[in-house]
Amino acid sequence: MRISSAESVVMEALWRNSPLSAEEIVAAIGDEQDWSDKTVKTLLNRLLTKKAVAAERDGRRYLYSPLIKRATYVEDESRSLLDRLFDGRLAPLVSHFAETKQLSKDDVAALKRLLRKLDDGK
Repeated sequence: MRISSAESVVMEALWRNSPLSAEEIVAAIGDEQDWSDKTVKTLLNRLLTKKAVAAERDGRRYLYSPLIKRATYVEDESRSLLDRLFDGRLAPLVSHFAETKQLSKDDVAALKRLLRKLDDGK
């Protein structure tokens, strides 16, 4: 399932707190996005069609909840990025960021800690 970047903003709101009505989603993301109710409802309808969210009637409104977990979405998107740009390999991605000087000292330290942890786990 492919979720657009706009749809992912709606999903992030739902992953943080759900169920939410369309109006509550607009309130949660409105300042950042400057989207109208109509835009959010369009995105929700797309997500419903993709079966990424569920809608439950609550009086005169609907409450929306995610049907996919954020971790699953992140894993799928990460795998897709690696497959499309780096032949499915992580090392070339990290190398790209290092070569373009996009890794901060904190990033490098975190990567070193992760590698040590992975080495210790063998």
